[in-house]
Amino acid sequence: MNQAIQTHRAPAPVGPYNQAVSTDGQLVFVSGQIALDPTTSQLVGADDIVVQTQQVMANLAAVLAAAGTDWSNAVKTTIYLVDLNDFAAVNEIYSTYFDPAIAPARACVEVSRLPKDARIEIECIAAIA
Repeated sequence: MNQAIQTHRAPAPVGPYNQAVSTDGQLVFVSGQIALDPTTSQLVGADDIVVQTQQVMANLAAVLAAAGTDWSNAVKTTIYLVDLNDFAAVNEIYSTYFDPAIAPARACVEVSRLPKDARIEIECIAAIA
């Protein structure tokens, strides 16, 4: 049975979806997170990809924690960037969250636009510990 995951430590959804959904307590599918401050729902970092990436990772970590898991159990992420030239800066931050020997599978794609004109969005699938 699917269960919606919600936490006030991450921004509320900006549309008709949940922050995450767990499937029978085994996997959690975390919706794409952009760099919204969870208390103000405002985009942080304007055009600063470093600040935005840090906020996105913090938002994802909060949702993972609410589901009873963490980055060590991530199995797949997808990164959406409005400018693939930000790839190296994003990788520098992203890589600090994972042991390179067991980093999750990942895709990274350039898109024309993201909600609220964010520069980055990341979604995640993780096992529940």
